[in-house]
Amino acid sequence: MTTSVLQAPPTRIHRPDVAVMERTTADELPSIQELWPSFERLVGLRGRKMYGRADVEANTYTACTPVKDDDRPEELGLTTGVLPGGWYLRGNLTGEPPGIFGKIGPGMVELEGAGPVDHSRPLVEFYRRNDVIELWVPVFPA
Repeated sequence: MTTSVLQAPPTRIHRPDVAVMERTTADELPSIQELWPSFERLVGLRGRKMYGRADVEANTYTACTPVKDDDRPEELGLTTGVLPGGWYLRGNLTGEPPGIFGKIGPGMVELEGAGPVDHSRPLVEFYRRNDVIELWVPVFPA
């Protein structure tokens, strides 16, 4: 029997599209580790929701945050995009950084094994708190 990295059994959620400002890199750990600190410095953390979006087909990883009325992404050298809505299978990770980050890959694999994945949309990490990360795997409507 394999031990789950998820805090509780997965749940199905439905999310709307969200307009975001973003920066993309290769979906490789060193590139991702380099991306996050610079992205956080640019946009700031206070009052922000932070997401990571992995496009498995394109082998890209995007750090993103919802666009606020007073944001000027172009002045920060960021692009704008959409965090796709739809149905997701959600799992929660808990733990202190940096250890929690090592659970992301196994958590995504566990969620992907729980049902048919909609490969037309990216995998999503929602950084709920410093010690809580929600993982969202896109699934088809029930």
